[in-house]
Amino acid sequence: MGMGRFSTEDWAAYNRDHVDGRSRDDVFAATTIDPRFDPAVFTVRESRDSAVNPFSTPIILASDVTGSMGMIAHELMRSGLITLTSEIYDRKPVSDPHIMVAAIGDAYTDRAPLQATQFEADISLADQIRGLWLEGNGGGNNGESYSLAHLLAALKTSTDCFERNGRKGYLFTIGDEPIHDGLTQQQITRIFGTEAPRGLGARECLALAQRSYEVFHIVIREGYAATGLDRVLRSWRPLLAERTLVLDDYRRIAELVVSSIEINEGRDPQDVAASWGGAASAVVARAVKDFGRRGIARYFR
Repeated sequence: MGMGRFSTEDWAAYNRDHVDGRSRDDVFAATTIDPRFDPAVFTVRESRDSAVNPFSTPIILASDVTGSMGMIAHELMRSGLITLTSEIYDRKPVSDPHIMVAAIGDAYTDRAPLQATQFEADISLADQIRGLWLEGNGGGNNGESYSLAHLLAALKTSTDCFERNGRKGYLFTIGDEPIHDGLTQQQITRIFGTEAPRGLGARECLALAQRSYEVFHIVIREGYAATGLDRVLRSWRPLLAERTLVLDDYRRIAELVVSSIEINEGRDPQDVAASWGGAASAVVARAVKDFGRRGIARYFR
């Protein structure tokens, strides 16, 4: 998938018709999982080069949708994806973005703990995002199953970026809670529709994703992390070190994602943060203060 091109005009028109002035429940009306987005049903999500996107870069945005975190999906629809796509086109940290949006929950308690759109490069992504079910449950067990996104990337995606061109894509998980320590054999079999010989720890799931993706986690300083940030960071930092980014204002997710890609591709963190101007610069600067070339070197030792 991913044969078109994003445009701000298309996003603006879509939002006028389907998003502006509407509540989260109005925008996301699904009350059960759509089989199109169920990883137990679909075989693979493909990101392919084309005449329109000859050097595609897959980008996965995998957000916690439990509890208050449903606001992330709503923010992406209202303005986040417009900002994300237009700024990647303008700043060119990577070429030809193909974007997938995934919804993450709790593999222990949720009916639909993982859903994923196709990789898309045009406005067709919008209807798919609105078709995701914001189950809003979560288990109240001090964590969510973010490893589902890592295993999704490893088992259920196929990209020309990596397979033909030897470049990694980008995977951002987003949420406010600690990460559960991996997935049981039964959870993998049920959620991915494939017989798993054993369970996998969080570090194992992450390592599988890191073969073909640059992996980050964005901690939203709301909900659980508003008061339990230390616990969240103790969970994430041993896995992703400086690639665990704390975001004070969830409305700046797009700016932080773009900035992280820019810095990872070699641009100076201070220059990147300053480039946004206004309040966004300060928010991004705080989030990336530990991330840069030195941080990356420590991470890969």
